[in-house]
Amino acid sequence: MAIEVHDVDVAEARRRLDAGARLFDVREQGEWDDVHAPEATLVPMSELVARWQEIDGGDQPAIVVCHSGARSARVVAALEQSGVPAVNLTGGMVAWEQAGQPVVHGGAADGAHGHDAHGEPRHEH
Repeated sequence: MAIEVHDVDVAEARRRLDAGARLFDVREQGEWDDVHAPEATLVPMSELVARWQEIDGGDQPAIVVCHSGARSARVVAALEQSGVPAVNLTGGMVAWEQAGQPVVHGGAADGAHGHDAHGEPRHEH
């Protein structure tokens, strides 16, 4: 029997976040470094097998996001199958940004000052 993946749009995700839900980003580090939601926690899909238990939405289903919604839908299905309540953010970070939700660009808010987009020290002359 297939697990049904429940989707939420950006407006519903924002409402749930404001009510205490947690947002988990399953994209890879480089994608995260380019742009991410400030309230998201990074748990890359490539590390999901080892880290899935970190995804906990608290009192509400965890909201899972990727670039466009395809990877996060697969992650939500796997979480639900493991007994972790989760929903997929339809349209991913593309929809999040288009809706005008806050984003962090270039990893600067993650303490990456003095580093380039690849995490290498930036040499300023």
